Amino acid sequence: MATVPALLNPPFLPSKPPNQQTALYYTKPILTLPFSLTHSFPRLHRRLVIRSSTAINVSLKENLGSLKKRVTDFTSLNYWIVKDYYRLVESVNALESKIQKLSDDQLSAKTVEFRRRLRQGETLADIQAEAFAVVREAATRKLGMRHFDVQIIGGAVLHDGSIAEMKTGEGKTLVSTLAAYLNALTGEGVHVVTVNDYLAQRDAEWMGRVHRFLGLSVGLIQKGMASKERRSNYRCDITYTNNSELGFDYLRDNLAGNSEQLVMRWPKPFHFAIVDEVDSVLIDEGRNPLLISGEANKDAARYPVAAKVAELLIRGIHYSVELKDNSVELTEEGILLAEMALETKDLWDENDPWARFVMNALKAKEFYRRDVQYIVRNGKALIINELTGRVEEKRRWSEGIHQAVEAKEGLKIQADSVVVAQITYQSLFKLYPKLSGMTGTAKTEEKEFLKMFQVPVIEVPTNLPNIRKDLPIQAFASARGKWEYVRQEVEYMFKQGRPVLVGTTSVENSEYLSDLLKEWRIPHNVLNARPKYATREAEIVAQAGRKHAITISTNMAGRGTDIILGGNPKMLAKEIIENRVLPFLTQEALNAEIDHEIFSQKVLSEIKVGSISSALLAKTALMAKYVGKGEGKSWTYQEAKLIVSDSVEMSHSMDAKELQQLANEQSEMYPLGPTISLAYLSVLKDCEVHCFNEGSEVKRLGGLHVIGTSLHESRRIDNQLRGRAGRQGDPGSTRFMVSLQDEMFQKFNFDTEWAVRLISKITNDETIPIEGDAIVNQLLSLQINAEKYFFGIRKSLVEFDEVLEVQRKHVYDLRQLILTGDNESCSQHVFQYMQAVVDEIVFGNADPLKHPRSWNLSKLLKEFITIGGKLLHEPFVGISEEAFLKSLLQLHESSSINISNFHLPNLPKPPNAFRGIRRKSSSLKRWLAICSDDLTKNGSYRTTTNLLRKYLGDFLIASYLDVILESGYDDAYIKEIERTVLLKTLDYFWRDHLVNMNRLSSAVNVRSFGHRNPLEEYKIDGCRFFISMLSATRRLTVETLLQYWSSPTESQELFVS
Repeated sequence: MATVPALLNPPFLPSKPPNQQTALYYTKPILTLPFSLTHSFPRLHRRLVIRSSTAINVSLKENLGSLKKRVTDFTSLNYWIVKDYYRLVESVNALESKIQKLSDDQLSAKTVEFRRRLRQGETLADIQAEAFAVVREAATRKLGMRHFDVQIIGGAVLHDGSIAEMKTGEGKTLVSTLAAYLNALTGEGVHVVTVNDYLAQRDAEWMGRVHRFLGLSVGLIQKGMASKERRSNYRCDITYTNNSELGFDYLRDNLAGNSEQLVMRWPKPFHFAIVDEVDSVLIDEGRNPLLISGEANKDAARYPVAAKVAELLIRGIHYSVELKDNSVELTEEGILLAEMALETKDLWDENDPWARFVMNALKAKEFYRRDVQYIVRNGKALIINELTGRVEEKRRWSEGIHQAVEAKEGLKIQADSVVVAQITYQSLFKLYPKLSGMTGTAKTEEKEFLKMFQVPVIEVPTNLPNIRKDLPIQAFASARGKWEYVRQEVEYMFKQGRPVLVGTTSVENSEYLSDLLKEWRIPHNVLNARPKYATREAEIVAQAGRKHAITISTNMAGRGTDIILGGNPKMLAKEIIENRVLPFLTQEALNAEIDHEIFSQKVLSEIKVGSISSALLAKTALMAKYVGKGEGKSWTYQEAKLIVSDSVEMSHSMDAKELQQLANEQSEMYPLGPTISLAYLSVLKDCEVHCFNEGSEVKRLGGLHVIGTSLHESRRIDNQLRGRAGRQGDPGSTRFMVSLQDEMFQKFNFDTEWAVRLISKITNDETIPIEGDAIVNQLLSLQINAEKYFFGIRKSLVEFDEVLEVQRKHVYDLRQLILTGDNESCSQHVFQYMQAVVDEIVFGNADPLKHPRSWNLSKLLKEFITIGGKLLHEPFVGISEEAFLKSLLQLHESSSINISNFHLPNLPKPPNAFRGIRRKSSSLKRWLAICSDDLTKNGSYRTTTNLLRKYLGDFLIASYLDVILESGYDDAYIKEIERTVLLKTLDYFWRDHLVNMNRLSSAVNVRSFGHRNPLEEYKIDGCRFFISMLSATRRLTVETLLQYWSSPTESQELFVS
């Protein structure tokens, strides 16, 4: 066994002595001495390196890797697709000089010209190059941002209905303007979908300036908007929204009681969508359906009792757990103890069911951890999205899990609710005839996008080469060793001056590391789902690229806002304005105080503003003081911030000369808005200079360093974190440090003992990290196995959801026809329902292959009379089975029939309600439909059966028309009643159907033990359930309408559901 080299003592060691540690590089085969102490950059701890001829091997490996990448790029399909797109780029570039010569009015008039050309027969492909050139010039003039050639390629990829993979910082937001503008020219609406309200608002205001300049209307959908405002925004040419608001608006529209409540563009609400962070929406969020819940049941009191029982049960004795799929199983001892505690003989007793509550309480105890899966705020358990790190206030876990968590935390229980509408994001976005998306990480999931959505992924090249260094993964035997190494790496980088972003997987971990850094007095910012941090997300990210900035974040920092080296000048300028102005505009202080914020600010270099900016700031503060006190105005903190935000936004749309003119015009009224805008523009220039100089210094130091503290269940999520460093050709580096005690290894029961044994052979110190190709390959293989597992789950969910998707489309299409159709179409639905109900009664009791004597005529007659109640009782009460049979036989022997005035011989004649050409035509069409359908079996009595269907259908419809005529109500009121009954009965049974389908999806998995395919079983039973649901809907609709018009004053309960 070799001896370990002496400990290095570099001069930058901290005053508090760290744990003395060693790093172990592990490759296969394991080589003997000599040890080498090389590393990518100097470290504050010693390293034990098992490698021969290290420098030569590394150099050779890098050269071979670079050559292999070039060959792979050249031979890939993606390379040739991108090469083909360069033909479009050349066309756009050729038009640039011509477009630049146009005045603002001439440029915006191009939109009118394009729309005229489209009406005259040209296609979007014909005008694509010129439209892109117009958007590029508009962006240059309004935003000061010119689309790079690679961004033109990105826009073309989106227009072609593909996913554009563009690295972080490559300007995906700007790219979307190209495809959005081109497709909005058709007038059918374009949806730009982001992952949250903040990004939707930012993009609508920022990129909206380009679209508005070119004459397009831009809408924005935000949480809390009224229906009228939503409707107006959906009618715009381009609408910015987030994925959840879009989904819930679609579901709410399909629960609307009348057409005035609709907010989307019906009958075609979907045309073209550009989904930002498309992998997050369609894959990460794919397992969570959007749900709208209805009335609650009365089981809330059981949850706290079950939570107490769960505390009594001991894991490993009374129950076992399966971390991979979050399942628990009670042992015999556990069942007996639970039954004893609950004083019940059977947990699964249908009259006193406790099993579901106990199982949910155990799941809440084992799998749902505070500050990991949820946080408690204002007496509520709020879900933390594990992939974005953000709180999702609208979302609740289903099947009683959320109530179990509330009971565990001692919170007020919100009782179970019934699902009245649900849809997954996959099903929602499949409704778009044309779908595209953009993200920085999708290529690893390309097969899934192709298989499930038929959307290819195109890698768009970067504008500048990526020079980021991704350092080898380090693995630790214990979590303690990992966190200590993270702390040391942060401290080393901090002393160098490099900004650091540390990615953690939970609120709990982010705060653990924060406490560790506080012990060592390392200033830092924390960004997680807690309100005191989340409200400052934009400000924290804006500072994250500055010299000495240390940021600990959950996945919130993984998407959206770029981390700019040296700082974001716009955000910093806004922050300076707020610090000067807000104290005079509001007496209300911001509630969320950050313990270490002041400490963090001290180490960041102070931004020095020039004399002009200082004077404008002083003038702005004085004016704010007069406005706030002199006029007796007072605002809340949020209202005051909104005033500043609006003023900053004004500076983006007006230049300094226009703002000064506006300030002069309002001089008698204290022009606070224009004054703030002028001060902001001046401070912005100072901030831009400061950030440029500081950014250059940070680049010299090596750029942003990203530390990942755990591998995620997908390589894609890790790549998102890596992508925060090295944006737009900047230098940067990344390092992942993982512990063999991390949740992913525990969750999937991955065998990590081999690594622990390897370390123990060399040293007894469990905190020594190991790194090298063998470790990386092993860890990546474990991660790929996790990806395959979750892909299997998503694939299964999609296949199951496709069954419900077809049914949902049928129900929602039918609902929209009823809701938006005219009065005549509403009546036709009622008549179709009545004929269908009659058909079901006839087919249930009559067989065309057999003689009518074998038909169950008494039951047939009884069911028919029951449908109409007293409306049909009087005419048919005296009809005997013998008379009915005699009439049918007489009909069968008839040689000719007058179908326009038909009725069964010796049976009651239908009321003369089919007067007028329209109703006679309707009756004739129903007869033709009866004759042409394939519902009736071919037999000797097929014609007799069809004539019986015709007679009973005519009698039912004519009786209905007769009774509503006698009611004396006007036509508009009658149609409103019909529409209401149609919608309410459809909603009632659809809601029950969703519950049944959810139960079925859980139940069919058990059938696999009988060697039956669960998916096929789900399809068969789901189809049967759906047919039964439609049948029950039609019957209840007909019964309700006949009952209502027979006695309108006694049927008001119809409208209470």
